Amino acid sequence: MIIECPAKINLSLDVVGKREDGYHLLEMIMQTVSLYDKVKITKDSETRVICNNINVPSDRSNIAVRAVELMKQRYEIQDNFKIEIEKNIPVAAGLAGGSTNGAAVIKAINEMYSLKLSKDEMKEIALKLGADVPFFFEGGTCLAEGIGEKLTKLNDISCYIVLAKPPINVSTKYVYQNLKLDEISIHPDTKRIIDYIKYNDIKMLAASMVNVLENVTIKEYPIIYEIKNIMMEFGALGSLMSGSGPTVFGIFEEKADAIKCYNRLRDYIKEVFVVNTVDRGV
Repeated sequence: MIIECPAKINLSLDVVGKREDGYHLLEMIMQTVSLYDKVKITKDSETRVICNNINVPSDRSNIAVRAVELMKQRYEIQDNFKIEIEKNIPVAAGLAGGSTNGAAVIKAINEMYSLKLSKDEMKEIALKLGADVPFFFEGGTCLAEGIGEKLTKLNDISCYIVLAKPPINVSTKYVYQNLKLDEISIHPDTKRIIDYIKYNDIKMLAASMVNVLENVTIKEYPIIYEIKNIMMEFGALGSLMSGSGPTVFGIFEEKADAIKCYNRLRDYIKEVFVVNTVDRGV
């Protein structure tokens, strides 16, 4: 089976508290975009990952491998699998490239073995792999709450997006460990942003985007701030860091403006993409 797996961006990201187990409680608006990995899964003598990107792990640290283990254990599947990943989504970039691959494996095994799992059942399995994984069984535009597992489907929006991933790697763990909730002065007005989405007011949505994790990541990596400024100079309606970074995205109404911004950023950043919002997950 071959499954296309979209990347995601965060149109807003707020941290609203912390659980006793240390997990942060989030309120974020997630959006799938038209940058896809392809995952091909076939029965094999052993479970292994083959990928065109050497930075993608092939052991249990890869969510796709853990997804296979989980499905085998839960549904008493004896077979092993070769998982071939055509990696187009930048790695460790705040775009959930690993999570979308994990969701694809769950979906593929469900279909290969006619398990007839519902979307909610697949989401429940996905949550054991990571907080971002269940989202990919919804896709489109969603409000995510809790640690990311409580999903509410919103109206799907339509616009062009420029993604730029600078050549740095950001540790999500480091960002959350260094986030001081009492020092965050600006939080997104999530309810208002949801209203803008409801009425497809892209300009006001873009102008209202906030990601509180920028408070940590931009201090460490000023290039993120520079990319945001370039995007705004080239006509972005708004620009934000996705997830814990380092990828920055800008929202554009016109494709021609998005392409101009893309051409400017390609002068000094290798991983730049022009994409659009999509209304699907895996």
